[in-house]
Amino acid sequence: MKVLHLDTNHELLINQLKDLGFDNHEDYSSSKEAIEAKISEYDGIVIRSRFSIDKQFLDAATSLKFIGRVGAGLENIDCDYAESKGIYLISAPEGNRNAVGEHALGMLLSLFNKLNKADLEVRSGKWLREENRGVELDGKTVGLIGYGNMGKAFAKKLRGFDVEVLCYDIKDGVGNANAKQVTLEELQERVDVLSLHTPQTPLTLNMINKDFISGFRKSFWLINTARGKSVVTQDLVSALKSGKILGAGLDVLEYEKASFESLFSSEMPEAFTYLIKAENVILSPHVAGWTVESKEKLAQTIVDKIRDKFGS
Repeated sequence: MKVLHLDTNHELLINQLKDLGFDNHEDYSSSKEAIEAKISEYDGIVIRSRFSIDKQFLDAATSLKFIGRVGAGLENIDCDYAESKGIYLISAPEGNRNAVGEHALGMLLSLFNKLNKADLEVRSGKWLREENRGVELDGKTVGLIGYGNMGKAFAKKLRGFDVEVLCYDIKDGVGNANAKQVTLEELQERVDVLSLHTPQTPLTLNMINKDFISGFRKSFWLINTARGKSVVTQDLVSALKSGKILGAGLDVLEYEKASFESLFSSEMPEAFTYLIKAENVILSPHVAGWTVESKEKLAQTIVDKIRDKFGS
């Protein structure tokens, strides 16, 4: 089977596929149109987020048997159309779930203890102790929306704290010893911290909006390591200004391009200008699942799933 690799990944991915008898080809720079012109030659492709795999691309891929996406989500692929053509879709949420859980916890603790603000002040010669008095995670109720690989990983990290963890998911029966599954209404009634762990779907687009935020009984902290387009940034800014949202840790942004490789396609939005100046907001460039260890684990997960499906 001929496999075309469209993004660089950990070297084990190509090396192990070679050992399994796959014929590997690499093209990390050609345009999407150039790839489309030759994709009919290949049985499989491996991609991260270089470009979207749409209907036109899939129609050109007449021999394609699988698409391996070295990441957690498949939203840059027209999954329904691919599956209608008998193409096997592979993702690797198992590979970076631990990294995402650690990043979410790091963002939360940094917000609670004002670490980014305090660090900048000390570096500029300010020694403001009372102004940087933090709050403790113990005693809080943490709510997770989405309780798959990522949500479960974050809940596991919270076991060392004296917290109650609630989860809401569209699937029934996903709660476990680390999180009690509740209705969305109960979650909004009780939580002090809300963390998002959902894929990008029609249900989650613009999910965190003005009406949703106003449905929470208490002011709360928001962590988003999932997908940027789940949060309406303007509504988030309004809630930060009013105090309904006490602070936000955002690894993903509404303004990201679909490739995840860059931020703005035009000028900086006004709402983002507020976020970058806000002392109670922590931002990172979509790297929650982006660790030395996860790079290897993501690649290994893809290899294992290809081998299990197509290996001899």
